[in-house]
Amino acid sequence: MSLLPGLSLSAPSTATPQPDAGSHAPPRTEELPARSELRFEVAFAKSYRMRLVRGTAEIFGSELAPSTTYTFSGTKGAVFTWHGCTLELQGEVDSEYVGSETEAMVEWLNVHGMLETARDDAGTGRDSNGGPRVLIVGPDDSGKTSLLKCLTAWSLKMGRTPTVVNMDPREGLLSIPGSPSAVTMGSMLDVEDGWGSSPVSGPTGVPVKTPLVYHFPLPVTSRLEEDDEAKQSGIIIDTPGSVNQPKGGYDLLMHIISEFSINVVLTLGSERLYNDLLRKFGSPKSSDDVVHVFRISKSGGAVAGDEALMRQARQQQIKNYFFGDSRTSLNPHGQWWDFGDLTVYKAVDPSVSHAQSSFMPGMDYDDESAPGQGPATSLEKVTPSQGMVNAILSVKFCSGNSSLDNVRDSCVMGFVYVAEVDETRKRYGSWHRIPADGVIEHWFGAIGPKASVTWLHRKVVGDFTRAWR
Repeated sequence: MSLLPGLSLSAPSTATPQPDAGSHAPPRTEELPARSELRFEVAFAKSYRMRLVRGTAEIFGSELAPSTTYTFSGTKGAVFTWHGCTLELQGEVDSEYVGSETEAMVEWLNVHGMLETARDDAGTGRDSNGGPRVLIVGPDDSGKTSLLKCLTAWSLKMGRTPTVVNMDPREGLLSIPGSPSAVTMGSMLDVEDGWGSSPVSGPTGVPVKTPLVYHFPLPVTSRLEEDDEAKQSGIIIDTPGSVNQPKGGYDLLMHIISEFSINVVLTLGSERLYNDLLRKFGSPKSSDDVVHVFRISKSGGAVAGDEALMRQARQQQIKNYFFGDSRTSLNPHGQWWDFGDLTVYKAVDPSVSHAQSSFMPGMDYDDESAPGQGPATSLEKVTPSQGMVNAILSVKFCSGNSSLDNVRDSCVMGFVYVAEVDETRKRYGSWHRIPADGVIEHWFGAIGPKASVTWLHRKVVGDFTRAWR
């Protein structure tokens, strides 16, 4: 086994599902009638192969290519067909059945048609504000991400370039769990992996009074102003289930609607949320304040998440970020960093730290602070120690001597896994995906003499050294 440069650690072998008894069974054929879907759940230790033999079918809006074998592992999915199809299946699954309650798909397609009309209006100049700005809300496990994928995939088929925004820090969009992200889509989604990496739920919560709600829309809206096609295609935003809570969650929801200039809200799985939003935006003061609120049916295949499966999925997604998947192999760099090269901060819960500080002499707790304004500092500097081993750090686009507000609000350039901490020599042993050492020096020179790093995850994937030897 080859060694990673700079570290005495072995590179992991390619993660491939182990053969199971079902994988040796002969392929079987499944006939799907029109407007039905095959719903399946596959564990990580198993593989499930699928091939479209006849007709047309899609997974979350992305069409299956004829006579192409797709392999799934550690996922839940559904193959929908509008006109009927024949599938060749092989492998062992935890659950598999053909669902006929698919009226929601027709409703979702009608929503897509409505959004296309808005995009056409933006293209002809009838709407100078650009394409639709869509917000999807609802409780957890209501199918919000499934709707997001379908609307994105269908718009891509029409030649659009929608901007997809993930405001749920429990999910990763082309990133690791715990990092809100945005991307302008320009090509069809991956059938097997969705976005290109599996968005999965994680444990991170969202403080209601978070300044990210205010700072995150700025680069997104700036990107749209620079690209006419992206502006016409609009934005589709996924949200955490926590915004479904009337106490506290609604405040965050209103901030998102305001900062992204949302004009379409789609609610799933909560009649109360729909009526509350309808009452809030039912009487706009002007045409610029119009927010259309729609109640959308959830898919019949939406089920409660399996926490054990989600934990495995989080681990796999973080591994895939550093090492790739079974189809695309990545080779992360192993490198030692001196303690002085990095300024490390640990994110703390602003509400907790603020509440605790209010009991200190001379400190007063003000619960009536302005929305979005938590305590001035939500980060604390970390002294290098063995406690950082197995931590995931996010490298920020700012120098080590930046203000804490700048460190907190700046974008992330990438992630670093801390594999070892040598307190005697005062250095870190790490893995990262930065292309070359020269690029690191260039980045440091461009952003300042030292890099600023935020402690994003702590032991969320266990010990990489043992797991990947």
